[in-house]
Amino acid sequence: MNLIIHSFSSIPSTLPLHNKSYNTLLPSLKLTKPLHINFTTKSTMDSNSTSTLNDEIAIDLTPILKVYKNGRVERLVGEEVIPPSLDPKTNVESKDVIISKEHNISARIFIPKTTYPPTQKLPLFVYIHGGAFCIETPFSPNYHNYLNSVTSLANAIGVSVHYRRAPEHPVPIAHEDSWFALKWVASHVGGNGSDEWLNQFADFEKVFLGGDSAGANIAHYLGIRVGQENLDGFKIEGSVYVHPYFWGVDRIGSESDKVEYVEKVHNLWRFSCPTTIGSDDPLINPEKDPNLGKLGCKKVLICVAEKDLLRDRGWYYKELLEKIGWGGVVEVIETEDEDHVFHMFKPTCDKAAILLNQIVSFIKSA
Repeated sequence: MNLIIHSFSSIPSTLPLHNKSYNTLLPSLKLTKPLHINFTTKSTMDSNSTSTLNDEIAIDLTPILKVYKNGRVERLVGEEVIPPSLDPKTNVESKDVIISKEHNISARIFIPKTTYPPTQKLPLFVYIHGGAFCIETPFSPNYHNYLNSVTSLANAIGVSVHYRRAPEHPVPIAHEDSWFALKWVASHVGGNGSDEWLNQFADFEKVFLGGDSAGANIAHYLGIRVGQENLDGFKIEGSVYVHPYFWGVDRIGSESDKVEYVEKVHNLWRFSCPTTIGSDDPLINPEKDPNLGKLGCKKVLICVAEKDLLRDRGWYYKELLEKIGWGGVVEVIETEDEDHVFHMFKPTCDKAAILLNQIVSFIKSA
């Protein structure tokens, strides 16, 4: 696709992605000037392309990705893929399904096999992965293993959505793809959909939306769409936002003390959504969304981390829902001394296990 985006200068980082501090992993971005890029869909160079073009970097967002002047996007993390399987540790089976071949929307579905077939319908957990709208997939080890764990402990069916990513497919395409996927899931109400696991075993009266970081942003968007448009027979019991990627022009809380990171978040948002009006776009700032009160679920669990730059945005989201008189129940839990999506960087640590159990309890409380 041909797109005009803003170019950025970057100071490459050499920090490993498993570093404990997420803030240090934010690429050092500086907005410069508009840049015309014709994105390619190939991950490797065409045989007719010159090595010079291959080496010319237009946008360097190390350690996340690089965009070359010929339109090739090189993702530096989150591209490892593991196949669906029967996981011996959790006894959860997974499979991949195509939702839209035309738009490359798919999902990985997870079902616990401890009692199979289930003696009753199981809650449904629709999950949207994070990655700044640019990286990661449901098929990467972190997200595959995470859904195995959640669905096993919660005894729920998981649907992990694969949406098209920026910059080739700029926001709000990720949001629209995820809405398309959610409607596909809802098409199984009544047992006449294309996937037999959902037809036979999913309880569409007990649906949960979830996501981390950018995925939590999308999950919030989906909740509002459900509240606006209603999906017959499809009831969102609750939504889980883990370290949600919300932002805004005005500084709140501790953001004023982290000036060196604030501009990076502004520019990373503009990179993923070049047509945005800015950081007060309703897609990134719920305070500016006139439809916030239509959030279509009964309860919301917001998970924040003490050292996360986005921490105060999670707490503020709770304040906003209470201020506008939203009729559901909203709760915030905070993990001390941890940073953004620490549970993905350190999935076996004690605090990641505690967070996992808190989310599982939220699902099982339905």
